[in-house]
Amino acid sequence: MACSIFACKSLRRGKYFVPLFLLLSVLAWLAALSGESVKTFQVHLGPTGKSLRVELDSQLETSSQTTTTEDCPAQSPLLVGPLQLTFDSSLTQEDVEKENQVVVDGTYKPPDCTSRQNIAILIPHRNREKHLLFLLHYLHPFLQRQQLHYGIYVIHQAGDTKFNRAKLLNVGFLEAQKDYDWDCFFFHDVDLIPENDHNLYMCENNPKHLVVGRNVTGYKLRYKGYFGGVTAMNSRQFLQVNGFSNNYWGWGGEDDDLRIRTEIHNMTIVRPPADVARYTMVFHSRDSGNEVNKQRLVLVRSTKRLWKKDGLSSCKYQVLSLDRLPLYVNITVDIGKPFN
Repeated sequence: MACSIFACKSLRRGKYFVPLFLLLSVLAWLAALSGESVKTFQVHLGPTGKSLRVELDSQLETSSQTTTTEDCPAQSPLLVGPLQLTFDSSLTQEDVEKENQVVVDGTYKPPDCTSRQNIAILIPHRNREKHLLFLLHYLHPFLQRQQLHYGIYVIHQAGDTKFNRAKLLNVGFLEAQKDYDWDCFFFHDVDLIPENDHNLYMCENNPKHLVVGRNVTGYKLRYKGYFGGVTAMNSRQFLQVNGFSNNYWGWGGEDDDLRIRTEIHNMTIVRPPADVARYTMVFHSRDSGNEVNKQRLVLVRSTKRLWKKDGLSSCKYQVLSLDRLPLYVNITVDIGKPFN
């Protein structure tokens, strides 16, 4: 049967479109099966040699393209062991910031692996700027070598009333919880510098006490049952004991009170080996406003009776400022005054 010039041309073109359609369908189906994106390809339309550029956007979901990092090893390969500590009076805040440019707003995450725990370091503070600087100088690289995700919070007591270390630590716990879902909390005195990075800053299944020895006590435990200086509890443990007492104004007693709270809940305090759990205490004279608490022994004897009512559940305070500084989060707080 004869056909017109235009009809014959249409027929000749049409016989290529059916195979072309089938080819495109097969390619799209294969791309879907392989999970790969088909970007561009060329299809020839027969004897003319002309081509058609086909764009198919079958991009994978972003989540499927993201690779997850592995957990950091149980023992970091970056640890160096015993440290030689020196305290140079010329050290400045700018020096420590330059040393720790990987720290942002007081927090750090290891770049190549996922930290096994998320650690909040809580430091009660007032009028100890030089001690704080020395601690930050050593503590930041110490924690980074342990490949930890951590944040450092300095809780600064405003005013000139007697210092209350325990209540400041309660405040630090409550405020840090608002900031991030930390699962391990370190209650850390500002004047204690760890001497060995094998002293791991991670929580255990029981409360942990890390100052087995320090230079001023001949690297021996101060006394049986000592639970002060640097201690660690996970959030469940600290909530279970209702935190620290709020009633210890001045020096002493609050760490014994916390130990009794753990004993009430049948928790066993664990400690690292004595040869690694060593600290240097930076020398200082007794602070004005942190005189020995003469009521501490009376208060300790009342712990079993009062722990449910005195602690996190009754901690009242007012945050005056919260500043995210390069090396730490500074929380300035009004914690009130003693009742008598």
